[in-house]
Amino acid sequence: MIDASALPVAPLDLSRPAAEQIASALKTAILSMTLEPGQMISENEVGQLFGASRTPVREAFAQLRDDGLLLTWPSRGTYVAKLSERQIRGAQFLREALEVAVVERLCAEGLPDDARTELDQNLTRQRKAVADDDKTTFQALDDQFHAILARATGYDRVGGLLLREKATLDRLRVLSLNDAAHMRKLLAEHEGILEAVIAGYSGQALDRMRRHLRNVLRTLSGLIDENRDFFGAEDKG
Repeated sequence: MIDASALPVAPLDLSRPAAEQIASALKTAILSMTLEPGQMISENEVGQLFGASRTPVREAFAQLRDDGLLLTWPSRGTYVAKLSERQIRGAQFLREALEVAVVERLCAEGLPDDARTELDQNLTRQRKAVADDDKTTFQALDDQFHAILARATGYDRVGGLLLREKATLDRLRVLSLNDAAHMRKLLAEHEGILEAVIAGYSGQALDRMRRHLRNVLRTLSGLIDENRDFFGAEDKG
């Protein structure tokens, strides 16, 4: 059964498509691990939670299946998709290629003043989240940090591409952020990346970004061992 108290269930906005709102809420719950990998989820139950008819719920489920977040097995039901090491490594490969290109361009072209101000403010809030051991806020600020860098390139599509690939990694990041020391490490790396970009030290910025993005992969084997039920059979050894 779904824990309704933990889900981001808000009254549906009648001016917007219901399926879009339901899909967004469920996606947030899945990526934050509120709905855990392998957990069963039914259209009837979700419809009752949101006060929605079957049609928009079915559409929402279809969207999430297309995103690879839900799996439906004939005669067995619908389940939150388990994590896949292969998909994680593929998403990391693409994300690294994009983010390294982002910092390379910013070093060459310069970081716009408004982006620098945003990044400074973001890091200030990251420090507070680390001090408060606020993992949820820190993850949101981590996402925002990378989004600001992408937006600063002036290429609108970059942010959207990063967001799509990052979704594959989000649930793994939730598991890795259980360690407070890991949050402090990520913060220090964010500070180092920004420092190198501002100085225009391209080689240093690229190296720091690569090392930063590979953090989660370095802990992947340990996370699989510690959370075997969350991974597909091919990743359990």
